[in-house]
Amino acid sequence: MLTTVIRRTMATGRHFIAVCQMTSDNDLEKNFDIAKSMIERAGERKCEMVFLPECFDFIGVNKNEQVDLAMTADCVYMQRYRDLAKKHNVWLSLGGLHHKDPSDHAHPWNTHLIIDSQGATCVEYNKLHLFDLEIPGKVRLMESEFSKAGNEMVPPVETPVGCLGLSICYDVRFPELSLWNRQRGAQLLSFPSAFTLNTGLAHWETLLRARAIENQCYVVAAAQTGAHNPKRQSYGHAMVVDPWGAVVAQCSERVDMCFAEIDLSYVASLREMQPVFSHRRSDLYTLHVNERNHETDDLKFAEFPIPASHIFYSTPHSFAFVNLKPVTDGHVLISPKRVVQHLTDLTDAETADLFIVAKKVQAMLEKHHNVKASTICVQDGKEAGQTVPHAHVHILARRSGDFGDNEIYQKLASHDKEPERKPRSKETMAEEAEVYRKLM
Repeated sequence: MLTTVIRRTMATGRHFIAVCQMTSDNDLEKNFDIAKSMIERAGERKCEMVFLPECFDFIGVNKNEQVDLAMTADCVYMQRYRDLAKKHNVWLSLGGLHHKDPSDHAHPWNTHLIIDSQGATCVEYNKLHLFDLEIPGKVRLMESEFSKAGNEMVPPVETPVGCLGLSICYDVRFPELSLWNRQRGAQLLSFPSAFTLNTGLAHWETLLRARAIENQCYVVAAAQTGAHNPKRQSYGHAMVVDPWGAVVAQCSERVDMCFAEIDLSYVASLREMQPVFSHRRSDLYTLHVNERNHETDDLKFAEFPIPASHIFYSTPHSFAFVNLKPVTDGHVLISPKRVVQHLTDLTDAETADLFIVAKKVQAMLEKHHNVKASTICVQDGKEAGQTVPHAHVHILARRSGDFGDNEIYQKLASHDKEPERKPRSKETMAEEAEVYRKLM
């Protein structure tokens, strides 16, 4: 399970970083010794953060080795990296660990780890986009054969050098991820990579500079370079791009390091001078992200408090909770977190999120209650039967013969007023929510 622990350091001003370029192979000890020497060198130069590339741990000679050599994030090998961070007082961006999943040994995660200067894991990001490419006679790399894609968006993390958005390699081709990181406060975007030679020659620098320019962020891209084995070769050219799109540091095509100054005041002044994100036409388009929160706070349904124990799914915009007086077994509500009475009061992003969550909850309810039909209903206004002035969606699991024609809507209009329908206990509602929470 991916754990996100964000440290709030609120970096400002100028900071120095080291960006590493390696040629990893299947010799883990040799790879560690090279990384160790680079981290030591960065420490001597008083760098605050060191960025290592994707596959810093190893690159296997075949699919089986890629899987068999995978490890956990708390193993002895990784503890040595944590010890280096503490010894040299640096943060580490470990750009792509072959991260063993205890429940699926055949497909490890490709995990980007941020380790703080005390050796603790601040955040883990599992690569979302897997690189599956076959160009006959040139390159064949099917990452899905030995790795699996992540399934969770991970917010940017505060580091001593700025708010850092996490990605890995092939993710650079999907600009929505970087845009979302920028919207969530990123000042830097990281793309630790093992770009193939052919794709690197064609697109590496162009993609990195594009992500920097469109998001007005520093882009930090540690890289693999050279021949890892007879079948795999990487492009190299680890680099740092500033928010204007200028390459301010770069390695060539050998095992090496480059160093860069990160000036966060430059980020701020550039965004003020050219406020492109305030010019976005949110009335015409929006970037929607299926992002889950792990809600721990009570929320409001109009003026009524909804205990966290009754909430079973939550996103930045919406929350799903069990019903005080359900009409059917499997009758829940989904509501926007912002208290508004009508659907038309919602932004496009809130509207999209509300109904995407509703669709997910519907699928869960139908599977759990073993039904094949649901009623999805919005009573938008008092005259439509809305009794709580907060926009919300009813989802009701349906069974054959449970109600007559359209009787369900009459029940919904009066169910919380019927004296014979008694409110359920808080304990009963919490138990139901816990079942749904696990299923979601």
